[in-house]
Amino acid sequence: MADQFVGKWDMISSEKFDEYMKAVGVGAVWAKIGSTAKPKLIITVDGDKWTVKSETLVKTSSMEFKLGEEFDETTADDRKMKTTITLQGNKLIQNQKGEIPSVITREVNGDTMTVTCQAKDVTATRVYKKK
Repeated sequence: MADQFVGKWDMISSEKFDEYMKAVGVGAVWAKIGSTAKPKLIITVDGDKWTVKSETLVKTSSMEFKLGEEFDETTADDRKMKTTITLQGNKLIQNQKGEIPSVITREVNGDTMTVTCQAKDVTATRVYKKK
């Protein structure tokens, strides 16, 4: 099932991401910058180790993890989280525990990945196309 996630992904649309960033505590200026960035995602799997890398003109961030194992994550906006990622069918579900919890779900259908970011009462959606 990991194969469907592996590859390079270009963001093609984003809705309510600035609202999501404000919900997780990012300042208004950085939320606006983050919402206008068009990240490229690069997902690789080597054995049981996954890497998700996000590249923008402003910042590049990366996380390495094993499915089902909690790890320390420093988000692109420098929040410190205890994160566990699981694979459920065509969904990669990232549960972030910290001052403001968040759930990020990556769902693949063909060559499209829909990323849903949820925190408090805000849900943002970003859609990516596989290169």
